[in-house]
Amino acid sequence: MSAKPEFDLVLYGATGFTGRLVAEYLATRDHGLKWALAGRDRERLESLAAEIGHAGLPILLADANDQAALGELVRRTRLVLATAGPFHLYGSPLVAVCAAAGTDYVNISGEPAWAHDMILRHQPAAQASGARLLLSAGFDSIPFELGVLALQRLAVARSGKALSSVSGRVRAFNGTLSGGTIAAGLVSQQLAKDEAVRAVLMNPFALTPGFEGPKQPAMHKIRYDDALGVWLTPFMMAPINTKNLHRSSYLMGHAYGEQFQYDEMEIAGSGEPGRQRAEELMQKDRFGGPNAPKPGEGPSKHERETGSYDILFYGRHEDGELLKIAVRGDRDPGYGSTAKMVSETALMLLESHGQPGGGFWLPGAALGTKLIDRLETHAGLAFTRED
Repeated sequence: MSAKPEFDLVLYGATGFTGRLVAEYLATRDHGLKWALAGRDRERLESLAAEIGHAGLPILLADANDQAALGELVRRTRLVLATAGPFHLYGSPLVAVCAAAGTDYVNISGEPAWAHDMILRHQPAAQASGARLLLSAGFDSIPFELGVLALQRLAVARSGKALSSVSGRVRAFNGTLSGGTIAAGLVSQQLAKDEAVRAVLMNPFALTPGFEGPKQPAMHKIRYDDALGVWLTPFMMAPINTKNLHRSSYLMGHAYGEQFQYDEMEIAGSGEPGRQRAEELMQKDRFGGPNAPKPGEGPSKHERETGSYDILFYGRHEDGELLKIAVRGDRDPGYGSTAKMVSETALMLLESHGQPGGGFWLPGAALGTKLIDRLETHAGLAFTRED
């Protein structure tokens, strides 16, 4: 971009459930930040600005499918923070104009088929313009990408070598889904009926163009974890996080090795009760059934603030030593914590002038271990080594 943009950051999709939480958080962290709210409904945007104590905050109007309006919007800012999903339905035009204009972009997408499509379509334009497009900067997949990054940093410090195999184990997940997340999940289910899309969703290396790594551990049925002595059940976000973990290593020059394996599951418990709970969790409807929240609805403030999560990452050195890193968050995963994580990622990217270069990135691959430090300081995350 030739002329200096008017804004540092524009929050697009600000009146959605997650967008409102991001706006509330940015209002507490905006010292010196020139930012604006964007969407298609001026009245709702102005009401939100007043609610967060920023009645004079600039308002930008652009429908998600209005390419011309979106093009004008991105030319006025250094970075767009996008929360309007499902991204397959509402996110593609905004990515296209950011990639072409050289405007940085951060989102909270958990839609790997859409990410695959965007990378194939717009990577050359983003590299040419210098636009840094960061995907999946919320609960999917920051705690997982950075948890593995922290574990690998520990492994390299101990032996000079990265671990060739890492396991992620969700020990606690206290939170509920919003209507927007459920809508995105249902869209993905519909898309999976297409054979080409299904092939992308089934491939753990779908986001590493030109590279296919080794066969990955099975994560689709219950099994016993010998290292921890617990029963495991499939974790619904593992298909998303696994693809992002392999892309992260790929973006860092295969930092974890070209034979890297990753598996991610939820801990159900030990003994026979653990096995039974694993079976029960596997049969549970991930999207809440007919009484599930509708778009715009989600967990209450009390539910968000009392939610939390705890994820263990472990891997074994060639000498047999088991290394462990725990990642914990102090809010419900998808909303209270996601709002803080994506905001801090966007603010850090703004401070990181010119690095990394243009293209599609994941937060950890783009910003490295300094993002861990920032999230521990500001976003309520903790990365802790366990014996």
